[in-house]
Amino acid sequence: MTETIFSKILSGETPADILFEDELAIAFRDITPQAPSHVLVIPRSPIQSIKHAGEEDCALLGHCLRVCAKVAEQEGIAEDGYRVVTNIGDHGGQTIFHLHFHVLGGRKMTWPPG
Repeated sequence: MTETIFSKILSGETPADILFEDELAIAFRDITPQAPSHVLVIPRSPIQSIKHAGEEDCALLGHCLRVCAKVAEQEGIAEDGYRVVTNIGDHGGQTIFHLHFHVLGGRKMTWPPG
């Protein structure tokens, strides 16, 4: 996988507003928020997207989703509800090719998203 802004955040080369981190994942505020609360959760492993995740990554993917829930609690958006999104490939809107989950909340989400 090529170097991305996320790999630079993981290495400490690029600063980020980190809300959570452990040995498997890290969560930080999105620099172009699409909701009052917009946090990104990424695995430390360089997986391009869930399309590229293997059976061996199932526990890591589950851990990332639990981190999404923890961050929502921490942000105070869990009670009213929030959205977790991951984009896959060009048609899915993926622009950074390192798996990441958007945790969006703090306002009512609409459907379809656009």
